[in-house]
Amino acid sequence: MGFGTGASPDQRAIETQIDDEMLALVTQLTNEINWYMRERGLTRADLAARMGVSPGRVSQILGGGENLTLRTLAALSTALEARFDLELSALKPDDISASRSTPRPEAAQTGNHHGFSRARHRETRLSR
Repeated sequence: MGFGTGASPDQRAIETQIDDEMLALVTQLTNEINWYMRERGLTRADLAARMGVSPGRVSQILGGGENLTLRTLAALSTALEARFDLELSALKPDDISASRSTPRPEAAQTGNHHGFSRARHRETRLSR
């Protein structure tokens, strides 16, 4: 996000928190999609064909470095013949203080997430 020159320290802290949360969400989503594809023996080329996009576009999406739109998520779920299961839950008091002081370790992960198991995906989602 953008930090204006007149942004207060509180506003900058909020923007940093939002960026950290966005990165964690993108990481969680791409991990989940990669796991789902691996379990079904689907390649990125298969997904690209189902979505009607290039394999390069699928790599961009699954690389985790971009802000995924709801339209892109809908295209992914349609192509995978699946549905995303979303849950919004209150942060635990420890999560709130930790998120204000230090970035979460899972928020810092980018790139290839193929090594995570399904249980690890669920742990990350449920522990937050």
